[in-house]
Amino acid sequence: MSAAQSIEGLISPLLGGGALPLRIRGWDGSEAGPPSAPVLQISSRQALRRLLWRPNELGLAQAYITGEIDVPGGASELAAGLRDVWALAQDGMARPTLSAAEKARAALVALRLGAVGPPLPAPASQARVEGTTHSVERDRRVISHHYDLSNDFYSLFMDSSMAYSCAWYEDDDATLAQAQVAKLDMICRKLELQPGMRLLDVGCGWGSLVLHAAEHFGVRALGVTLSHEQQAYATQQIAERGLTGTVEVRLQDYRALDNAPFDAVASIEMGEHVGEANYARYVDVLWRHLLPGRRLLLQQMSRRADAAPGGGPFIEHYIAPDMHMRPLPETVSLLAAAGFCVEQQQPMGEHYVRTVADWLDAFESRYDEVVAMIGEEQARVWRLYLVGGGLSFEDGRMGVDQITAVRP
Repeated sequence: MSAAQSIEGLISPLLGGGALPLRIRGWDGSEAGPPSAPVLQISSRQALRRLLWRPNELGLAQAYITGEIDVPGGASELAAGLRDVWALAQDGMARPTLSAAEKARAALVALRLGAVGPPLPAPASQARVEGTTHSVERDRRVISHHYDLSNDFYSLFMDSSMAYSCAWYEDDDATLAQAQVAKLDMICRKLELQPGMRLLDVGCGWGSLVLHAAEHFGVRALGVTLSHEQQAYATQQIAERGLTGTVEVRLQDYRALDNAPFDAVASIEMGEHVGEANYARYVDVLWRHLLPGRRLLLQQMSRRADAAPGGGPFIEHYIAPDMHMRPLPETVSLLAAAGFCVEQQQPMGEHYVRTVADWLDAFESRYDEVVAMIGEEQARVWRLYLVGGGLSFEDGRMGVDQITAVRP
């Protein structure tokens, strides 16, 4: 029996004995499965060994990241394959575990294929962070793992605003750059910004909001971030745009903020990173730094009640360790418990589908540059991240909302 046929026999029980949504291509050139389905290329026996030890999402991700498995055709074919597999799981046809008899059979097949051996080491790109979860030092390391790859890398797929959050597409023909400006304008309007007001942005990224608010709404603004790369970029932009003395971006943990209250406070897709145990403290920081009668704008990712709080094993090990998303009603309840009066909740999930699609298109069009800059393994991490993230929003497992609240 060929490698592809043997592997097909291993996978089929996990799919309830149904037809494979993928065409398997083995390292020996053999193929099995529907001719028209996306191809899953298994280039090495090590992929099977990895999956024997980790027969789950993390094992599959590690095998893809190392190139032990691949989906020829780039991001579009990868998305098609993942979409088909997820559809089977939703229909209840996929099972997360094998029976004892199936495990024994799998071990025999793996032995015959030469795939048995000790656990393989995790890929070098896997996050390795130590320390107490959500301590200041560990949070710095987690943020650095994701955001300090380099500003040049992020500029390969983001628009010129360097806004790394969900955009707002006002019409079908809007570009990513136009949609990010529309999102920044919408935030500033919801905050009712006026010239001379003071704005605080907690988790300001590359400074897109504080720069936009200062230039177009005449405010003075402070942003804080834990990323050295983000702070360096924002500081350079402040100088180049003539905003020195009007805008400041600090390398500072949100817990260390001790400024007088501001006229407006924003926090854009940062609350997911503070942790479940720290969320009340995070909301208290937002409360204490906002003047009574003024507005808070919180843009935050949420999850469906049955989805993994951290986004799943791949996200938690490679992209955002320690992340915790909650269903939207829980976030609203925490804001209300702190004393905020929640005025509006605006869902943006469909806009994130388009945002990620635009990022992915740019990423794929410059894939060779990405590989030259961060290496093949990291490039595959990011391709899988962008494809999987887009599918999560498309399917509704994850969402994002703008929450506008007032401190009475």
